[in-house]
Amino acid sequence: MSGLPAYRWRLAPDGLATRRQLRALGLRPGGQDVVAELHRPRRRRDPLVAYLYRVDRAKPVRPMTPARRAALAAAMLARRTCPACRTDAGYCIPVSLGMCVTCHDLPLNREDTPS
Repeated sequence: MSGLPAYRWRLAPDGLATRRQLRALGLRPGGQDVVAELHRPRRRRDPLVAYLYRVDRAKPVRPMTPARRAALAAAMLARRTCPACRTDAGYCIPVSLGMCVTCHDLPLNREDTPS
């Protein structure tokens, strides 16, 4: 037990929100500590835990600057660029494949082809 108040799923009092709920409101925790936990029970597994923050102490989300926008665009381009053919695939390359689907489906790149 962590010593924080724990609430069951959908029974948290008003004025508390998760990070996602704060973000939907255009807010961020802003350095405040977690004030409570939210537990969602699951069958045969440990419950999911979400941390709750006070909405009245949350701060507005920082505005997107041109430099941050450029950095995010560069990061997304890197995720979309296939390392095999060096083209923009138009979607994020699956980590499980390591290359775009077109390159993965080529017979030369297939590991399960008979020799």
